[in-house]
Amino acid sequence: MRRYFNVELASEQFFWLDGSGLDAEPEPETDCEWSDDEVTDSSVISEEESEEQEPQTPPRCATRRSAKRKRRWGTDCSRTPRVQTAEPGLRSKPWRTEQDWDTGPTESKFQPLRIPGLQVHTLYPLTAKDLFSLYFSADTVKTICTHTNKNAAINKERGKKYKWIDIEPEDLYKFFGLLFFTTLVQLPNLQDYWKQNHVLSVSIPSKVMTRERFRTILWNIHLSDPEADVVNDSKKGTPSYDKLFKVRPLYDDILNACQAYFHPRRELAVDERMVATKTKTCKSQYMTDRPTQRGIKFFVLTESCSGYTVNFQIYTGKAATVSENGLAYDVVMNLISPSSLGTGYHLYMNIFYTSPKLFLDLASMKFGACGTYREGGKECPGDGKNALTKKSRRGSFRWIREGPLLFVKWMDTHEVSVCSTIHSAYSGETVTRKMKDRDGCLTERDIPYPTPISAYNKYMSGVDLSDQLIQYYSTLRKSACWYKTILLHFLDIASTNAFILHREISSIKKVQPMTHKDFMVELLCQLCGVDNSGVPQSRKTSHVPVPIASTIDPSQKATKGRLKCKHCLENNKRSDTPWKCEACDVALCLVVDRNCFREWHT
Repeated sequence: MRRYFNVELASEQFFWLDGSGLDAEPEPETDCEWSDDEVTDSSVISEEESEEQEPQTPPRCATRRSAKRKRRWGTDCSRTPRVQTAEPGLRSKPWRTEQDWDTGPTESKFQPLRIPGLQVHTLYPLTAKDLFSLYFSADTVKTICTHTNKNAAINKERGKKYKWIDIEPEDLYKFFGLLFFTTLVQLPNLQDYWKQNHVLSVSIPSKVMTRERFRTILWNIHLSDPEADVVNDSKKGTPSYDKLFKVRPLYDDILNACQAYFHPRRELAVDERMVATKTKTCKSQYMTDRPTQRGIKFFVLTESCSGYTVNFQIYTGKAATVSENGLAYDVVMNLISPSSLGTGYHLYMNIFYTSPKLFLDLASMKFGACGTYREGGKECPGDGKNALTKKSRRGSFRWIREGPLLFVKWMDTHEVSVCSTIHSAYSGETVTRKMKDRDGCLTERDIPYPTPISAYNKYMSGVDLSDQLIQYYSTLRKSACWYKTILLHFLDIASTNAFILHREISSIKKVQPMTHKDFMVELLCQLCGVDNSGVPQSRKTSHVPVPIASTIDPSQKATKGRLKCKHCLENNKRSDTPWKCEACDVALCLVVDRNCFREWHT
């Protein structure tokens, strides 16, 4: 079949294919599409006539072939190669260099709802057990004991053959103490801790409780009401089904305690945390780029400086209703709450969470954000004019600002891309790197260090610091029940946050804090009711009231040597007392109409 082709159009195509027209602006595209049938020259038709003519329907065979080419090559099936023009907005902007001055965004004033730091009374001494009990309070422990006793009774009815005595709060605290002991003294098997006359023998576990008692508690421990579990299981497949119902009571208590007793400072970090388990449930995830690849995923908000766990969320798999903003957006919005934190905070996050929409919405809530972003992502700048290349020298960087959004690319050993609504592009900071000179020898040189990347490297490690503190003395062990794995991780969060509170108290009182190891040793001794030598303490002889001031002047008897009663403070009351417990070293009321000493110990 003969084809008609315009000479002018052919020469134009030749120059485009040759590459000489790549820098020129592309001509407006015509509305016609080339097909395999005869195509007339559209250049001989005037512009007015082409507008008046109705579009002709191509032949059926041409339509089929065009549809095939559309499916194979995309929507454009024209023979004429189209030039990929830059999208409007950020992708068409040229990158700027370190010589260009950047005026940073207007920074939101830091206005926390409470004074950042410790939110606990420091008038009386707080032991390791007192700090741990802030997260596992007496009411929380009583609830666990009630549910555990119910679960043990159900198991006995099912034919389980072991001796069971109802567990009390003191027994559960001892059980937690032995779990912490297994983190400090690691043996191959759990049974080895109760071996006698053996090279692996240790004395403390057998003095605290028998092996069978410990194992039966470990088998039967339950966090929720077993009867309510049956009701929740009947709702599977419906929107009212709660996947975390078996840990919900303790989950809420730990979460509220983490936010109640410590208010974070300005810099916060958002990241994932994997709790190792091979239990096959909808809660377990697989991540190839993590040291712990298979386990239960936690989304965690921590304070960057101390590693304190402020908030967390357990990921239970894909939701039934898909969010229009995506999982990463929803996670960040759920972890932060201006009603409980305040405004003016700076959030640091990795590439999974960063998006321009999220950063702009956080800026509207008076939250700053900084994080690495994926090149070529939605609404992110691409390789425009003056962009970095693989041959760019180390230390060179480029930046683009679009309102409050700042995009920075920095060449280190590889290219680093960061987005920020907090910082300016460059403030003159440098960093030392080892680089080869002309002779091939390594020499230290100072290279430019963009402000967003410097702040990101400094404050993004909050979750890593928290994970590091938890892994030092983690109670995690193999378990076939996913809720027991989460319980053990809650113990790790409570002990780590308690240690951070201890350091905060020591900083306020300007005393030397205990090391992490010494803190854990003191905690397990107080939970198990033994001294540092492993000798069990007698409650009858040690918990007796003694005067706070040993010798006082009779004229000062009514005022000197009085402290605020701890039990009254917990009930939002204030009363001074001259008495304290000798073992607990806690000031407690001991009067006719108010016996706080007895209520505290019961």
